[in-house]
Amino acid sequence: MSTEETADEHDGASVHGDILESILSHVPLIDLASSSCVSRGWERAVSSSLSHFNSPKPWLLLHFPSSASAAAYDPRSAIWMDINCRHPITPATAPLRSSHSTLLYTLTPSQFSFSIDPLHLKWHHVSPPLTWRTDPIVALVASRLIVVAGTCVFVDEPPAVEIYDLESNTWETYEYLPSIFAEYATAVWYSVAVDDHKLHIMHKSSAAIFSFDPTEKSWAGPYESKPDPNLFSSIIGFAGGEMVVVGLTGSPEDVQSVKIYGVTAAEFSEWREIGEMPKSLVEKLQGESAEMASIGMSWAGDFLFIHHGSDPVEMIQCEVVGGGCRWGSVPNTVVDDRIRLRGLVLTSSNMGIEELKKALRSERPRITIKIKDCVGD
Repeated sequence: MSTEETADEHDGASVHGDILESILSHVPLIDLASSSCVSRGWERAVSSSLSHFNSPKPWLLLHFPSSASAAAYDPRSAIWMDINCRHPITPATAPLRSSHSTLLYTLTPSQFSFSIDPLHLKWHHVSPPLTWRTDPIVALVASRLIVVAGTCVFVDEPPAVEIYDLESNTWETYEYLPSIFAEYATAVWYSVAVDDHKLHIMHKSSAAIFSFDPTEKSWAGPYESKPDPNLFSSIIGFAGGEMVVVGLTGSPEDVQSVKIYGVTAAEFSEWREIGEMPKSLVEKLQGESAEMASIGMSWAGDFLFIHHGSDPVEMIQCEVVGGGCRWGSVPNTVVDDRIRLRGLVLTSSNMGIEELKKALRSERPRITIKIKDCVGD
């Protein structure tokens, strides 16, 4: 063994093995990113701790419109962090929007800009859809951007489906739309999820699901996917490798429960109940609002982050594990009246230590991530 390797093995640490790895399991991921750069010995200890004691978990990100800052919550350590970008590259000329938890985008008559990396530091700019529309459904399936419906002042019918191929840099048009989009044309009426091949759109009040295949340019559905007749509002996502439905029972003025179901058959024909949110957390979710007509959700990996549809003061997290749910509260310490009026944009990301180290090494844009003084409990 060389002198350099010997020094590296004993660099800066008198505590080794399981004891050190156990200690590191209590250290936030943002701090482990710098610790792992001390030496190869520390890098191995950090990697082993993350593998055996307290693995990385998906982050929830809250983006502030017209700002180069965001807040991130790491459920692994139950901490909030401030993320500041020194050279903002987010387009500032259009409202910031998100779709299916990982896509952040802005859309103007002259440009379509989007970001899909974990912290949304890199933005791509392409030509806009051929038909300008307001509040359309937007999604990214593999290498294809899909724009569905929305309203257009120039025509009575909702605009056609448009597909942008990131490889050929061209737009294609598909004229057919299911009839429901004529009555409910804008994204506010729907919940969106994507897998490797298809876009899935759920009408929130009826729970009907429509699936679009951008390769075949074909629609499937509607699939009647209301697993409980008492559901009055539902949304879809993915957790634990399967599609899930999160639904409200009762009425907007008297929410009885929040339940999660997983699909158990092809064409969404069979569902099983995964879990029900504890009543105390349902009350936290609703907060001081007189009613809760809908909920919103961001998800990544096995985690679902659920919030009030119009007043996301406090969020509830659900980790789908072993066929059931592990619930927790995520106090939103970054919301105040000013921010609530402007609205928040939420995404979620699978954040590993390598992704975090890469982001911190970035020169353009250069970012800083600092743990907030206030932490979630």
